[in-house]
Amino acid sequence: MARLVKKRSKKASLPPGTPVHIGEGKGGRTKITILDYDEEHFQEVETETVDECFPFKDKPTVTWINVDGIHQVEVLEKVGSCFELHPLVLEDIANTDQRPKMEDYGDYIYTVLKMLSYNDKKNEIVTEQVSLIVGPNLVLSFQEEREGDVFSPIRERIRSEKGRIRKMGADYLAYALIDSIVDNYFI
Repeated sequence: MARLVKKRSKKASLPPGTPVHIGEGKGGRTKITILDYDEEHFQEVETETVDECFPFKDKPTVTWINVDGIHQVEVLEKVGSCFELHPLVLEDIANTDQRPKMEDYGDYIYTVLKMLSYNDKKNEIVTEQVSLIVGPNLVLSFQEEREGDVFSPIRERIRSEKGRIRKMGADYLAYALIDSIVDNYFI
């Protein structure tokens, strides 16, 4: 009789809260985009280093930091350290097998969603995990892939001052991001 051998998880024997990337291995560097704004002010920075996020930590403006590519766990750990994220949140961000959920951590809310897109070349629907951290003046978003998402229209509304997004807070930005993901389900 054949014996079934299970592959050992990368997380086996590690303490809870240890971020380990679980999902398809992605190559390349992680890309970080920072959008900082209020009604009169707008700044956009694209970087590969977490250190450029640090000055935005306690700004009174709305700051959206988007991390494309969660396979580099050291980047997640640095972001987590800077913004004082719970270790279990970092572990959940790195594990792309999470179910959609929302958790309140007091100073911020952590949300996991699934973003759907259609791959024309493979003729299939692709699922990507998106994690959001929403604080008083801050939204952190973490996406599996480096490029291509449904957030481009939101970025454009922020850049061009269209709609009310630049007059609202981080909670409205988070709402707009979630709404964009859900609206894309219909496409």
